[in-house]
Amino acid sequence: MVLKEKQTTVAYRCPHCGMGVVSAVDIFSLHGDMLKLKCECGGSAMTIVRSGDGKIRLSVPCLFCPNPHNFTVSSNMFFDKDIFVIPCPYTDVNICFLGNIDKVRRELELTELSLIDMLGEENIAKLSQAEDPSLLTDPQIFDIIMFVIRELDAENKIFCHCKPGDGNFEVEVTEDGIKISCKNCGASQLIPTDSLLGAHAFLHCDSLHLE
Repeated sequence: MVLKEKQTTVAYRCPHCGMGVVSAVDIFSLHGDMLKLKCECGGSAMTIVRSGDGKIRLSVPCLFCPNPHNFTVSSNMFFDKDIFVIPCPYTDVNICFLGNIDKVRRELELTELSLIDMLGEENIAKLSQAEDPSLLTDPQIFDIIMFVIRELDAENKIFCHCKPGDGNFEVEVTEDGIKISCKNCGASQLIPTDSLLGAHAFLHCDSLHLE
């Protein structure tokens, strides 16, 4: 009698480059040390550990949160489901996918579409300093970047050559990106607007330093 090897497909979306990271995982690969599923960009990795009680512990990078989320699932849940998705606990967006490879890839695609739709529907207000949003190739990129800039400015996390709190910032939309600069000291930073995935990665920015 030949025992069927337990195997599943595991996937997550890299918060740094936006690519889906997909890998087959079998029960024998979890008998050793921690298993890491690394994105090719090198910016993130999902870790999988099988604990002594047989449960599977996951540390999953998140598109929205600065730190990975930790989840624990049973061995049966991990290996025996055709499809099982785990959402970010704060945004309810699916960030981890387990099961049949075709269904996992399908869920990855659906989540990407839902994410883009969600960001578009937010209709984030643009800063009045922006001169010509039509220069951008995708309005969603503008919304995301301007949202982050407003949040950082409100939290006093934009830094220039002036003393903290003395900066006088303005935003300009150019052909190459969104330029934020200080009227007082002249320090500036250009944020590229040629990639929606890059804009998603900018969501994780916790401070902005103008040079």
